[in-house]
Amino acid sequence: MDFSNAEHHRVIIIGSGPAGLTAALYAARANMSPVVIQGAEPGGQLITTTDVENYPGFPDGILGPEMMQNFEKQAARFGADLRWGVITSVDFSERPFRLVQDEDKALTADVVIISTGASAKYLGLENERRLLGHGVSACATCDGAFFREQEVAIVGGGDTAMEEALFLTRFAKRVHLLHRRDELRASKIMQERAFANDKIQFHWNTTVTDVLGDKEVTGLATKDTVTGEEGTLDVQGFFVAIGHKPNTEVFAGQLDMNDVGYIQTRPDSTYTNIEGVFACGDAQDHVYRQAVTAAGTGCMAAIDAERWLAEREG
Repeated sequence: MDFSNAEHHRVIIIGSGPAGLTAALYAARANMSPVVIQGAEPGGQLITTTDVENYPGFPDGILGPEMMQNFEKQAARFGADLRWGVITSVDFSERPFRLVQDEDKALTADVVIISTGASAKYLGLENERRLLGHGVSACATCDGAFFREQEVAIVGGGDTAMEEALFLTRFAKRVHLLHRRDELRASKIMQERAFANDKIQFHWNTTVTDVLGDKEVTGLATKDTVTGEEGTLDVQGFFVAIGHKPNTEVFAGQLDMNDVGYIQTRPDSTYTNIEGVFACGDAQDHVYRQAVTAAGTGCMAAIDAERWLAEREG
């Protein structure tokens, strides 16, 4: 790629979920002229969410897509340049940083803010995707309250699945925990807590083969991994808790990451191991994964970037 005539910007933000758009808002208000490359899924995971009831400032809740449109409008109002496209490669070995958009457009930047988020892992069932936001969810913290006094199912066997199952017992009448093996991989203390909760019913050696329902979830089709016996389970909600995958592949080999791929930042900051590159949101947060915490780190990234630039531009 020839970068001799590359389009140069002070700040390029990669990703447009709550973290990226909050970073864009703060950077734009600081006269940093940010360009936001929105990514394959503009708006992030909230685009696939129906009602958002746990974001401060919306006492009656708000639709996920509407919320992200508001984020976009607010960032654009102050001059953020939001663009369709995907960053397909980066070179952080020298400054200005080199980026390629959609495999054929050369860009350079003094500062890069990474907010590419993470994607929940799903089972890969056709109806699972179709009913996402209509009974299917990958976030009990986000959607558990919609299932008060209903029966729900959750699939998984690790600590996340136990945490989500326990959280769901606050609302659901019964939580069916389905696991493909006959023992959990969760830590001992999390297993003990789950086993001690009489609202959780375990279904061992069980896989989900389909999600049932026309406009919303009405049940699951299941299969016993030992006997091959097929069955159904009547539930109104289905939660997938088999992990998340950070969308950070394009930065591999250049930024410090943990063994799963989450970008590692300095304590209490959004600085990465490369000066001038900052990371925020679910691309670096594997603990909380909430819209409000993503927005908070987006704010931090913009402020960190502004201060870093100011030190160098004097």
